[in-house]
Formats: sequence, structure tokens, C-alpha cells
Amino acid sequence: MKKTVTWVLIADGHRARVLQNDGPGKGFFPPLKQEYIGSAAPTREIVSDRQGRTFDSKGQGRHAMEPQTDPHRYEKLRFAKQLSEELEAYQKKGAFDRLVIVAAPQTLGDLRNELSAGVKAMIVAEVAKDLTKTPLQEISTHLADVLAA
Repeated sequence: MKKTVTWVLIADGHRARVLQNDGPGKGFFPPLKQEYIGSAAPTREIVSDRQGRTFDSKGQGRHAMEPQTDPHRYEKLRFAKQLSEELEAYQKKGAFDRLVIVAAPQTLGDLRNELSAGVKAMIVAEVAKDLTKTPLQEISTHLADVLAA
């Protein structure tokens, strides 16, 4: 009988890692040699210029224009897209049978929007927690109600 391989994606807006579980009592281990790191650069490094200035519609006043997009939010959306593309590539290779996503609430929503139908079909649980800084030994205690490690 073939073992069931479960991947656990642990992510926030700019950092992610994948852990694998091969069944009850087997624990977790990283199946990939990498962690995913997105951009956490300060605004001054993302945006090249200061905000523009404009005149008031009436009178002599001037004020700074608000940017159309938040550069940090844009970077988090790009990171979620990158993660979803990576998961889809591994899913097509048959690297995992089930997927558990553990992510900060906003990142979880971003991932839901980006994941392909094939990857979504593999999801067995979603946990809205940020466990990116949690040591590997403590992950199983946080996921006890979702996955028997």
C-alpha cells in the first residue's frame, strides 16, 4: 500500500516553508532544500520617488497625492502568486497527496485566490495562524487537531 504524503505549507506575507508528513508517528521534515523568502524591503527601497503633489480644486492649497497601491501589499500578493505556482508545479509532479495550509489570515486569503483547482483539490485543512517562526519540534502540537504527526 502506498504511503500518503502530506505537505504542510507554513507561510506569512514574505516567508514560507514546506514540511512533509508521511503518516501518524512519522513527524515532520522539510522535503525541499529551500525556504521561500519574499521581499520585506522598506517602502523607501520599493518606491523610487516621493509622492507627487497637486493643487486643491479650489483655492491655493497643495497636498501630497496618495499612492494608488500599497507597495507592501503588492509584494505580498506577488509572493502568494509565486507560492501557488510552486505548489502547482510540485502537485503536477505528484510530490504530495494532501496539502495543509497554515498561514497568517491575510496570506491565507491571498493563497486561496491564487491556487489552481488541482492544488485546491488536494487541500485537507487550512489553519489561519502565523507559525513561520515556530520551531520544527513545536509544529505538531499546533497541528494536533488537524493532522496526526
